[in-house]
Amino acid sequence: MRIEVLTLFTEQFAVLNSGIIGRALKEGLFEVGVRDIRNYSSDKHRRCDDAPFGGGAGMVMTAQPIHDAVVSADPLRRFHRIYMSPRGTVLNQDKVKSLAAKDRDLLILCGSYEGVDQRVIDLDFDEEISVGDYILTGGELPALVLINAVARYIPGVLRSLESLDEESFTDFLLEYPQYTRPQSFMDRRVPEVLLNGNHREITEFRRAKQIELTRKTRKDLYRKYLKTVKKP
Repeated sequence: MRIEVLTLFTEQFAVLNSGIIGRALKEGLFEVGVRDIRNYSSDKHRRCDDAPFGGGAGMVMTAQPIHDAVVSADPLRRFHRIYMSPRGTVLNQDKVKSLAAKDRDLLILCGSYEGVDQRVIDLDFDEEISVGDYILTGGELPALVLINAVARYIPGVLRSLESLDEESFTDFLLEYPQYTRPQSFMDRRVPEVLLNGNHREITEFRRAKQIELTRKTRKDLYRKYLKTVKKP
């Protein structure tokens, strides 16, 4: 998979060179290209924003440099094009899986200022995605979240496939608590069931904790989980 990112702040994507994602990129498991939208501006000062028609606070990203950057990155329209936007569909694990499963590469636009000229969104993008019901200063952090989440489903990025099977949101349940050495820390001990080697009891304990945590902190997910439980 190749992911092309269009942004005004390319330096924010240096974080991709570290950790699991950095290793995967070095190994060629997938590719990320980051393009500076300013390089495509027809303005002699490389300007990419202007005042909004109709008035209002702030500035709006202009259509021309974005459109030209999109065409340069994807001249044959083979990429699935995403605009990171607070008004988009909220990102969840199902959406992550569907994007990872696509047989198309991804192109991601990071907006800034008060938004992006609607015309280029209508002309050039397939969907808008949000990472939550809050406002950030730009789309760069949301784009990094999306890249990280999707990359985990690319074969070879995670060493253990169990990490995908047992993580949070599988079956609408949060992940169970994890413990490691030492067995006692500040008078708090690891639950005895995790030390006895009985895999059936461990599985049952972890499942019970998933249900308990989800019911306590994410009632929306817990309601969805209850709908999946088969009635006797």
